[in-house]
Amino acid sequence: MGMLDWDKLRIFHVAAESGSFTHSAEKLGMSQSAVSRQISALEEDLGLKLFIRHARGLVLTEVGEQLFRTAHRMAWELQSVQAQMTESQDVPTGPLLVTTTVGFGSTWLTKRIHEFVTLYPTIQLEIKLNDAELDLAMREADVAIRLHRPNQSEMIQRKLFTVHFHIYASESYLAENGAPKSIEDLDAHKIITFGEPSPSYLGDVNFLERIGRPDNSPRRTTLKVNAIYGMMQACRQGIGIAMLPDYITEEEPSLKRVLTDIDLPEFETYFVYPPALKSSKRVGVFRDFLVEKARDWQY
Repeated sequence: MGMLDWDKLRIFHVAAESGSFTHSAEKLGMSQSAVSRQISALEEDLGLKLFIRHARGLVLTEVGEQLFRTAHRMAWELQSVQAQMTESQDVPTGPLLVTTTVGFGSTWLTKRIHEFVTLYPTIQLEIKLNDAELDLAMREADVAIRLHRPNQSEMIQRKLFTVHFHIYASESYLAENGAPKSIEDLDAHKIITFGEPSPSYLGDVNFLERIGRPDNSPRRTTLKVNAIYGMMQACRQGIGIAMLPDYITEEEPSLKRVLTDIDLPEFETYFVYPPALKSSKRVGVFRDFLVEKARDWQY
């Protein structure tokens, strides 16, 4: 096995990521046959098959998967070294890939992001919304906003705020059904909860099914939706009563709080990033921006 040629490896990485010679050729500004040739040459250098070529595109072999993970890390390291070199003393520059949950990211975060991209036009911000947590150690994203304390102890973390749940109903629902005055009243109301399996980071998101009920007989729900945003929309439409986190209801005047004197679940939210990015200016300015927004918001 000869030395791995970085150029071929880079072409392999793009092809593996895009899943076809056509797409990767476009991305690389090469002809399709040139991409195919370079990959065949790399397979020859290694004496191993990296792709199974299907009519529908390229599928990585097991060895291909391993090489892709390594190439992916190398590409990421190279990109961050490049970014560090171009990041002059005062201007944070380069890509910043932020991940968080779909609910939090599509409401609280995207509402505030306009100011950040205006302040830092040289940062290429990308927000990856995913309810399955992307792995920062594997470089699936640079930084994360987690709705719980991070499990990986080596990660740097900064608490942003505490998220509180409240119980809501729309004006139309209340006009038709009245407001519950006690927990027992909920048995006679329509309830919206989170579809199974409910994500652990949302803590006791289905509290309304259980509160004031024996363990073996939860409250019947009218609707389950496996997205906080969907629950909020359903509640807004007057379908029923829902317990929602405050980041999703902050600009929903038609939702009214009910049963305001009950103790409800809450959870902490953290900004998290790997030690390797400790001195990154992009990460620093984004962290400071979030901390400031969090302070303004947590009234």
